[in-house]
Amino acid sequence: QVQLVESGGGLVQAGGSLRLSCAASGRTFSNYAMGWFRQAPGKEREFVAFISWNTVRTYYTDSVKGRFTISRDNAKNTAYLQMNSLKPEDAAVYYCAASSIGLGSTRQDRYDYWGQGTQVTVSS
Repeated sequence: QVQLVESGGGLVQAGGSLRLSCAASGRTFSNYAMGWFRQAPGKEREFVAFISWNTVRTYYTDSVKGRFTISRDNAKNTAYLQMNSLKPEDAAVYYCAASSIGLGSTRQDRYDYWGQGTQVTVSS
């Protein structure tokens, strides 16, 4: 089992920044790829970004490329999502997830463990 706890969400003005954290406990964090997903009201949960177990591979959905950066610190068992130039359409509940597919995936069904989510609100 891997337990994931997100933090860092909140209210920010458009154009602002937030840094989300995902703290992991349980099994060896470094064995897992980490992903971030988000769900806006009335919409399905969607992929945002992932990072491979060894940080070599990262991938982003088109709408956040150049604005968001995913990273991880395996020594701290923590993954991060730095979000810059936030837009109102970025507002959602953000979830981190861990996948035993070490290189990562955009598919939600490839992720074995999920956090409870953290709310991001962007005012225009």
